[in-house]
Amino acid sequence: MTEMLAEDIRRLEEQERLLRFSRFSPDDAWALGNCIREKALARGASVAIDISLRDRTLFHCALPGTTTDNVEWIRRKRNTVLRLWSASYLVGRRLALSGRDQVEARNLSYADFSVHGGSVPLFVADLGCVGTATVSGVPERIDHAIVVDALADFLGIDLGGARLPE
Repeated sequence: MTEMLAEDIRRLEEQERLLRFSRFSPDDAWALGNCIREKALARGASVAIDISLRDRTLFHCALPGTTTDNVEWIRRKRNTVLRLWSASYLVGRRLALSGRDQVEARNLSYADFSVHGGSVPLFVADLGCVGTATVSGVPERIDHAIVVDALADFLGIDLGGARLPE
């Protein structure tokens, strides 16, 4: 189990190294949001999708089969990414490897933060994490994969060995 967690962490860190923007605009958010939506539809995944900057939502879509609960999961996952500048799934995998929970290790309350997969930082060169792309509605590894696959396609990047096995 420890080896699997360590390998996931390695792949997730490589994803974050690769998936970087030179710039990010509201038009990019709209295009990326639609790309994520198409990935979700192709998988038959009932998800809610959110792309936000630190101070505002640029894209939000709830596919059939989602509930208001998915919006709450998005808020909590997004908070984690904006606080720690790492994908919510990467934070969760690191905590699982350490054997500590989010409150003990990072003082992340369960009411406002989630370390489940599905929220990914939007890194812009020379600016750092400017926002998040988040999905909620299917198992966390798939939530994460939907976002990352769309980001890779949008940026024209081959993830190769950084892709997580499902």
